[in-house]
Amino acid sequence: MIGLLPLTTVLALSAETAYVNEEPTPVGALERGTLVTVEGIVTRITDEDEFRLQDATGTVRIYVGPNWVPAGVGEAVRIEGVVNDDLGALEVHAHSLTRADGTVIEFARRAE
Repeated sequence: MIGLLPLTTVLALSAETAYVNEEPTPVGALERGTLVTVEGIVTRITDEDEFRLQDATGTVRIYVGPNWVPAGVGEAVRIEGVVNDDLGALEVHAHSLTRADGTVIEFARRAE
């Protein structure tokens, strides 16, 4: 009989697969309206659903609303989302957040 993987394993594998060959976009090169993957360090939690992410090229606001920020200051994360500038400065409306340990958090309602 063929062994079956637990559902959580299958979900984790499929979520991680989406990032396998995707190079992160430097924060300094973000463009409005593009689907991006960015990596960096959480430098500040600015609201319950927003934080600042910094890489070697700059800092960008990450919006996860209406969800709570699932990361702490100093944590390395990978974000997939859409770049927007409705409030003036560029921000990424996150679809998902991946922690350094590989844990993927999908956001229930995506703001785009």
